[in-house]
Amino acid sequence: MDTLHLTNTSDSQERLIKKALIASAIFISLVAIAFAPKFHHALAVIALVCCVAFVIHTLLKQSKVSYTLTSTHFQQHLHKGGWAVKWNNISSIGICSYQQQGWHQPLPYIGIKLKHYSPFLDATCPRVASDILMSQRALLYLGMKQSNPNTAFEDIVLDSSLFKSSNGKVYSGLLAMMANRMKHQRGFFDFDVFISAADLDREPAEFVGLARRYLAAAEPEDTAN
Repeated sequence: MDTLHLTNTSDSQERLIKKALIASAIFISLVAIAFAPKFHHALAVIALVCCVAFVIHTLLKQSKVSYTLTSTHFQQHLHKGGWAVKWNNISSIGICSYQQQGWHQPLPYIGIKLKHYSPFLDATCPRVASDILMSQRALLYLGMKQSNPNTAFEDIVLDSSLFKSSNGKVYSGLLAMMANRMKHQRGFFDFDVFISAADLDREPAEFVGLARRYLAAAEPEDTAN
């Protein structure tokens, strides 16, 4: 399979947003210069406009999420870093769902079920792990409510107990929290790693179909390098 790069925002959209920010900043600055009673008032407005434009640009940059799909691995790139997993370490990929009164309702998340936790944990930097733990608390709460409503949420949301992987490696601290979160989520949704539908460039079902084609074409675990 050919290497494929995807992003939730296109280059043309980024250029359009940058042009709009610059044009807006220039327009407001000219209006401030023309109508401000004193020049230092105009300078204050211009400084405020520049600060707002910088904050908006930074937030847009941080919200950019991209993906790399190759014949051997799948990788998500975030502002704080990213994570990667080999196809031969993936058991299944699908759309996460919530069961209510016997009916399965799709959730805006794509789930990935791993065969082994250690390769994923070892390739995930602490900043990304921390971001995942915080940003996916709502998903954990929903899973807990449908599967085990008597569980105290505070006992599992940041479960820092030592985690021993299938290969015998023991994790502590932030990576132990990440591993325990994956364990809890597997019990709730049968997936370990989640991708928000808001971070995709296409419909979740289409993305899942694409990922499954790469997964089917990957080398088996016992023959891959």
